[in-house]
Amino acid sequence: MTDMLLTTVEIEPADTARSSVIWMHGLGANAHDFEPIVPELRLPPELGIRFVFPNAPVRPVTVNGGMRMQAWYDVLSMDLPRREDPDGVYDSERAIYALLEREKQRGVPAERIVLAGFSQGGAMALHAGLRYPDRLAGILALSCYLPLASKLNGERRPANQQIPIFMAHGDYDAVIPMRYGQQSAESLKTLGYQVEWQDYGMGHEVCWQEIQDVAGWLGRVLAVSSA
Repeated sequence: MTDMLLTTVEIEPADTARSSVIWMHGLGANAHDFEPIVPELRLPPELGIRFVFPNAPVRPVTVNGGMRMQAWYDVLSMDLPRREDPDGVYDSERAIYALLEREKQRGVPAERIVLAGFSQGGAMALHAGLRYPDRLAGILALSCYLPLASKLNGERRPANQQIPIFMAHGDYDAVIPMRYGQQSAESLKTLGYQVEWQDYGMGHEVCWQEIQDVAGWLGRVLAVSSA
């Protein structure tokens, strides 16, 4: 499933790309889902950010009656994250790493790349980023949880032990209840990770204040990583 590079929607900076944000969509969405958020972030042009929005592989999703849709991994039960799909998660991890390698080949060093995502995409940003062997600029994880949490301690890489992590969630999220996100954030803090947590009065979505907070965080981590 990951033999070929994932298809992507990309937004290039006005000048040369000096940094990249690889942003994964949620279950059943596609690469265009978060494309409209880029102008709303109003990030400084001197950061030279290329936004890369990949399409997840198409696979059957158990909770949706086996319907095939774009998904980073199968969802076996809504009792997250008790029943998980390790094969699907690791398969998507390899696909994300291929995108990271392509960004490096295009001249953007790993330390200037942010892995970002919403829902399933945010879960993959956490999973892949903490296991990546080279230092990344940051991990942006929205309305999600840490998949395969019990395996992280044995699989994490020291290069990203100090990586900035921004996690945000809606107080009224009925798809992925906020307690799952909070539990994941606390687990990461226990392992020594630097997690910045924000919650908002919303459901399984994004809001204007969150967009502003994401913009501020991205500006900080990409500016720091360029020093």
